[in-house]
Amino acid sequence: MTTEDGQEAVPNDNIDLLLQNLEQSNGLSLQNEDCSGSDRKSVLHVEHRNLNPETELKRYFGARAVQGDQRPRQRNRQFHRSTWMTNPKDSWPRFSRPGISMTLLQSKEGIQYFTFEHGRQYQQVQFKFLDAVESMDPNNIVALLQLNPYHIDSLLQLSDVCRIQEDQEMARDLIERALYSFECACHPLFSLTSGTSRLDYLRTENRAFYLALYKHMMFLEKRGCPRTALEYCKLILSLDPDADPLCMLLLIDFLTLRSREYQYLLQLHQDLEVHRNLCLLPNFAFSTALCHFHLSQQEDVDPEESEKDRQKADQMLEKALIMFPGVLIPLLDLCTVQPDARVSSHAFFGPKSQIGQPPALAELTALYVGRTHSMWRETAVMFWLEASVKEVLRRVDAKDPLVDDCQNKKQRYKCAPRNIHRHVLLSEIKEATSSLPLEVTSQPVMGFDPLPPLDSVMSYSRPERVVNRKNVSLRMKKVLRGGLRQEDDMEVARAGQELNQEVNRLMVAMRDMLANIRFQEPPREDNPYRDEEEWD
Repeated sequence: MTTEDGQEAVPNDNIDLLLQNLEQSNGLSLQNEDCSGSDRKSVLHVEHRNLNPETELKRYFGARAVQGDQRPRQRNRQFHRSTWMTNPKDSWPRFSRPGISMTLLQSKEGIQYFTFEHGRQYQQVQFKFLDAVESMDPNNIVALLQLNPYHIDSLLQLSDVCRIQEDQEMARDLIERALYSFECACHPLFSLTSGTSRLDYLRTENRAFYLALYKHMMFLEKRGCPRTALEYCKLILSLDPDADPLCMLLLIDFLTLRSREYQYLLQLHQDLEVHRNLCLLPNFAFSTALCHFHLSQQEDVDPEESEKDRQKADQMLEKALIMFPGVLIPLLDLCTVQPDARVSSHAFFGPKSQIGQPPALAELTALYVGRTHSMWRETAVMFWLEASVKEVLRRVDAKDPLVDDCQNKKQRYKCAPRNIHRHVLLSEIKEATSSLPLEVTSQPVMGFDPLPPLDSVMSYSRPERVVNRKNVSLRMKKVLRGGLRQEDDMEVARAGQELNQEVNRLMVAMRDMLANIRFQEPPREDNPYRDEEEWD
């Protein structure tokens, strides 16, 4: 079966194909196909002003509070190229092109395909970085970054170290510096906003850009700028919407709810439902229902429209609960709500609903619950959920045909594709990471390239060399294989203490480096673009 544009359609009950489409779809490019003759923008259209968190902060606190005393300081600041994604800081090292460039590969049907490329000098730095990672000595990465302050993978790796050590400000600063380096290397035709520029994640050189954008987006969300984070989510999705290598479709609903852009999520769902069957993903099934509920609660809405939204919300939530009953009890647990005995003891919502879930579905539901449970804590939302659960139990006991239909569909969730595992690892949501399969958790995961595609495209290769690994590396491998004796355990513990000391020394070195390095630029004209509840 094919669609009008010759693409293969996804049958409503083919969950395996749905999961595959999250990894690599031959369907929609997420461009707005249905808006011919209208002015509606693509759901992937990005606004430059919304990439700047100050735009959002000004809405909350006012321009005067956000700008502060910035204007007088700009007179003496060193020159940096004007960029959209970051505001360069005077404390940053002097920028010189690190050896990254972008090439236009082809243009096809209004879409431009680009790739980043590493120059020969940058390749040599990259080899040294890989040596530093293998040495397991963070000081080697610090030393490399001191000589090459805009080397991308070093910035990503050290940002993770800073974040783990709870130095959030430095972690953000390193990611912003990486984004600045990338944006300075972009091709003149590369567009951040049109939704028509593509970067293939299979190409090794492109992945760091995805990861830098993702980490920047998450920092923005945690800083209380969900609307700005949503714009970056759209940007990441637009770079490769068919393959969606970081599975932004599993996150975009959360950011939309956080920023109260309810109509946007409903429009996205409408545009993609025919090609992607998004309602078969737990996050879209529940979040679109929640969008309709919030729209029904708005005071400035016509009562008739409000009633329509409420009826739609009820229908969608009941269908979501019937399709994904394993969401309810974990959701209530994280909301510190005790369900009544009839719900917790009923076979439909009881322990069997979690234990009987296929692995891929368990991973998706754990991800949704762990990420969005705070959205369900509102009193009005919880009362709505309670009423929907009671109606679902009535339909289950009445043997509603929809129940059996959904149960049959669930059995088709078998193994989640690699990009969903990659998304779960990046999310660091413990409820989801604990559900990852052993083949994922048993292999080392590098922060600068988590779970690389198995069919990666590499434009250059690392020279062969004899690796002299430290004893601690060998010991750690033996731990993973379960082959250590008691004295080996003591040696690994000592190695862990030494590694922790190295990380602490690394943090001190990083602070000193960023605090003390200053560069004087010749004057140049700047050109800015620039609670606990219980159900009765």
